[in-house]
Amino acid sequence: MYAVALLVASASLAKIAVGQDPYTTAKDSNGNTLPAYSPARPPAIPLAVRSPYTSAWSSTARDGTLNTNDVIYWPGTSLGWEGIVTVDGISYEYLGTGSSTLPSLPNLKPATPLAVSYDSQYSNFTFSAGPMEVTASFLSSVIPKDLCRTSIPLSYLTTSVRSTDNAIHSVQFYSHVNAAWVAFENNVTTQWTFYDGSTPANGTLNSTSKSSIYSWFVYLQNPYEFAEEMDVPLWGNFTYTTSSNTTGSQNFSYQSGFSSNLQYTYVMEHSLLDFVDPDYRPFGTRNPAFAYAHDFGKVPSASVMYTVGSVQQPSIRYLTSEGVISLQPWWNQCYGDIWHMIEFHFNDFSQTQLLASQFESQLKQDVDAYYSANMATVYSNVSTPGSPSSYSSESHTSTEGTDQYSDQYIFHSNNGYGFLDPNNFSGIAIPDVEEAEAYYSIIALSTRQIMAASVLTVPQSGGSCGTSSNTSEPLLFLKEISSDGNVNTVDVLYPAMPFFLYANPELLRYSLEPLFQLQEGGFYPNGYSMHDIGSHYPNATGHVEGNDEYMPVEESGNMILMAYAYYKFTGNVHFVQQHYAKLQQFAHYLIQFSLLPGIQVSTDDFAGALANQTNLAIKGIIGIKAMSSISALANDTFNSQNYSSTASSFYQQWEGLAIDPSGKHTMLSYEWRSSYSLLYNTYPDLLLDLNLIPDSLYQMQSTWYPTVSQVFGVPLDSRHSYSKTDESLWTAATCSPETRRLFVNAIGYWINQTDTDRAFTDLYETGDGGSYPMSPVPIFFIARPVAGGHFSLLALERKGQLGSLETGFGAINNETASGTSIG
Repeated sequence: MYAVALLVASASLAKIAVGQDPYTTAKDSNGNTLPAYSPARPPAIPLAVRSPYTSAWSSTARDGTLNTNDVIYWPGTSLGWEGIVTVDGISYEYLGTGSSTLPSLPNLKPATPLAVSYDSQYSNFTFSAGPMEVTASFLSSVIPKDLCRTSIPLSYLTTSVRSTDNAIHSVQFYSHVNAAWVAFENNVTTQWTFYDGSTPANGTLNSTSKSSIYSWFVYLQNPYEFAEEMDVPLWGNFTYTTSSNTTGSQNFSYQSGFSSNLQYTYVMEHSLLDFVDPDYRPFGTRNPAFAYAHDFGKVPSASVMYTVGSVQQPSIRYLTSEGVISLQPWWNQCYGDIWHMIEFHFNDFSQTQLLASQFESQLKQDVDAYYSANMATVYSNVSTPGSPSSYSSESHTSTEGTDQYSDQYIFHSNNGYGFLDPNNFSGIAIPDVEEAEAYYSIIALSTRQIMAASVLTVPQSGGSCGTSSNTSEPLLFLKEISSDGNVNTVDVLYPAMPFFLYANPELLRYSLEPLFQLQEGGFYPNGYSMHDIGSHYPNATGHVEGNDEYMPVEESGNMILMAYAYYKFTGNVHFVQQHYAKLQQFAHYLIQFSLLPGIQVSTDDFAGALANQTNLAIKGIIGIKAMSSISALANDTFNSQNYSSTASSFYQQWEGLAIDPSGKHTMLSYEWRSSYSLLYNTYPDLLLDLNLIPDSLYQMQSTWYPTVSQVFGVPLDSRHSYSKTDESLWTAATCSPETRRLFVNAIGYWINQTDTDRAFTDLYETGDGGSYPMSPVPIFFIARPVAGGHFSLLALERKGQLGSLETGFGAINNETASGTSIG
């Protein structure tokens, strides 16, 4: 990699301030000034994000806040989730927009938003409610080494209040969810059951026990197992849980019914009727809602906790040598039935908090450590520092300024060029933003989304397709959310790989096992790697006819590189030896077709097929180089030497075909002068110490990217103006620190400025408001697990922590809920 001098400084994340916030003077639809956001103001903030079907977000579109915009499912459809706190008889709505359906009431008003913050685990919303401060804290824990807790598809909401005037106040809490969580169409009949623990309590009007956990179960009257409609599951249960045994609570009540009636009853009475509506119906007919109320009397502070999530049991339909079978969720093996799982999760809040805080603390430490060692050198183009100039993407003016490193820039807000060096008009990093802060804002927003795309299941006994299976370890099935909906798509797992290598490499193995099982069991006829193990989640039924999406070089290279990466980060030689024959098959295909791939699509299939793509070819060549190391691990010296010499020969030929005649950059495809693309597929060479790519290539590309950058980053290639965040950060990891800062800060800036309106997208325009691509056709990539690629820098940091990876590193423990090893 291009070697550069380092700035002797550390950007401590312990000192992160409120992020770049261009909206502090704007107002929401309630007329309140928008809250301060930290570490950034994303287009949508994760609320309950734990699985492909537990994925609720709060959009900030149109100056929206938690109590002016509906809570949305990741595709953007509205979900009913309501929260009200009553203080001294005045009810303040802090969550949802249900109050808009009620007549104007003098004792009902919106809470005033004050601040919003997020990290890798929490999203916290703070409001003013008269003489009390309200905090709604949404915890979707990410604890990747704890497989049992990770497998639970439930999330926490804790709502707390505290007095701001040192006095006591009468306090009550209300919350409900509606049936939109279980049905896409508003004319599909839903049913519901109220549970006291595991005992149905429909129609029970008796006072509730002071020790029980209570749950609403909502489900379709006519479920269809392993089916979806517009990404909404057509089987399973949606659950909303709380407890009457909340410290300080004097009275607990519940009720289901027409949502507006429930809210009106609560606002007027500050309690509910302990009644279960017997009229099962669609959510489009007198919107059925499921509510709880807690009364604390007069107190200086109080807190209520709820858990929420969509539970599918069984979870996955899977092809085996015994036929297509149903796989149970991993939590079933850990906790037993659904009621025990819900109870464990509810009572485990303190321990989950502790484990989540440990992950978050380590994350910040690792970002600090990376940037302490890899800060950009500053080459000032002025003799004396100046004050940073203000700039706005909303004004149409030209700005000349000086950034925090005393570098001059020019910025025209009415074009998409971004911040430019006035001397050569190359792009420079967004000024006045510390790169470490920008990077943290990206990965903290990404973490829950990555893990929520997958489920862990109990494997079939006896293996799949004639292979052996270890039932003490789970299988991982990942949904290609918002694009094809495939299961364990190889070129989705591959860009997500840095997160798994950083957080727990065993998760990568659990996702690769089904791919190997199907291909080694004879259920895939082609000589290259399959694209996925099922056309649509949750049906992992393979492609026995070999008619999956055709990406042979892409996927064969990906499989080899992921298998070797897993070994490098764990030292598990057995894994690559076990699958050596299949990996050899993939390598044989790469030898035939990687140098001259012909007309193929890469992982960027939305951009179209293209002959001899430079970036695709280098992936295959690097895959061959990795196969040399795998052969050595398999004690196959002859093939190890052959793969190594072939990769070196191919690389020399590739340079002659791939580099523009100007010698300034690689081209998008061979002999297409003046074209270019992000050369992100060189990242594994750096990550895995393959040493195939010379420093001169990294240096050339690093110098080139700023010459074609836009305000929100470098376009993916010269055919379009959009870019991808995962591939941008893979590329950034191969660049000089100065160019890396350009990439990182551009994405951090985009998070704050974009006009997108849903969960974190990995594909957006580098100009034009950072919008979703609309030409030639609209593309909406939302909440996809490829955000794991944002961890490219931390995977490098973890590599450094592991020391020399020449022989791999020790295995990482995976813990059950009780702390005993299971893997």
